[in-house]
Amino acid sequence: MEAKMVHECIHVLDLEASMEFYEQALGLMEVDRIEPDDGSWAIVYLGNDATDFRLELTWNRGRVEPYNNGSNDTHLAFAVDDMEAARELHAKMGCIVHENKNMGIYFITDPDGCWLEIVPH
Repeated sequence: MEAKMVHECIHVLDLEASMEFYEQALGLMEVDRIEPDDGSWAIVYLGNDATDFRLELTWNRGRVEPYNNGSNDTHLAFAVDDMEAARELHAKMGCIVHENKNMGIYFITDPDGCWLEIVPH
């Protein structure tokens, strides 16, 4: 058997804010969307040309309680080709939540509090 990772799901409270964050912070764009005619929920897949792996944002109309998307130890990691430029952008966005200078990595947080690790490519 061969298994291939294809996507990771994050539940979000504000779909537009999350899509804007992921586009600005990591260059991820909408590549597919699934939603019913009544608009009660939406699944939006984000991606880029660097990989065919997708980030799935799942939104449910009317939800106001924060989702538990796992602890900070459960996170996605993104390899970037320019750590200095990435860190500068994320600092301007105010989304850096933890830095490990000894390892040369840092973490940012999305609008729903999910930690994302930034590592050198």
